[in-house]
Amino acid sequence: MHRMAGAEDPGRALARIIAEMHLQVREAKRQACVAIADEHVLRRHVERYRAEAASWEQRAVLAVRAGDDDLARAALVRKGEADELATTYEAQWIDQKRSVDMLRSALRALDERIHEASRQRALLQARMNRAYAQHTIAATLAHLQGASPWAPLERMEDRVVQLEAEVDAAVDLYGGADLSLEAQFAALEARTRIDDDLAALKRRLHATAPKKALPPGM
Repeated sequence: MHRMAGAEDPGRALARIIAEMHLQVREAKRQACVAIADEHVLRRHVERYRAEAASWEQRAVLAVRAGDDDLARAALVRKGEADELATTYEAQWIDQKRSVDMLRSALRALDERIHEASRQRALLQARMNRAYAQHTIAATLAHLQGASPWAPLERMEDRVVQLEAEVDAAVDLYGGADLSLEAQFAALEARTRIDDDLAALKRRLHATAPKKALPPGM
């Protein structure tokens, strides 16, 4: 299907935009994978040091029950270090999780934009196809209106009139009685040939003309 002269192709431009958006999605997903992996690592660190702090607390309890305050103090020191690390990693994990959530939201929004752009492209292509079809029909109608199917018949009738005028002129010039036998036969042959051509053209036009429906009962 050819484009109309001077018309842009918005469908092709939209396809290029969609392709660029797909590239952006792939890059964003790559970055999201890295960010999500970092978030998982930070969360495991938090869980690890929280569990470690709980373990040192249980050991301190055992030491107190055993009457060993020095051992209990040492366990509580280790518990405090584990709690501090857990708190530090938890703050980092919260920030990373917030970033990951924002990145996931951005990816969903970009996917929706791509889906909408693809839908608009399909609608736009359908509108373009309809416009091209209407343009073709209009051009065909204009051509048919400019070239009448009766033009050959009109030209044939003009030739008949011209030949008849030439024969009449010869008769007026030489007189009907003085017109040579050859000239009379030449005129007769000319009229016969033109009449045959005219009859053949009328038959062709009649054969291609739409058939009228016959009245009921005919």
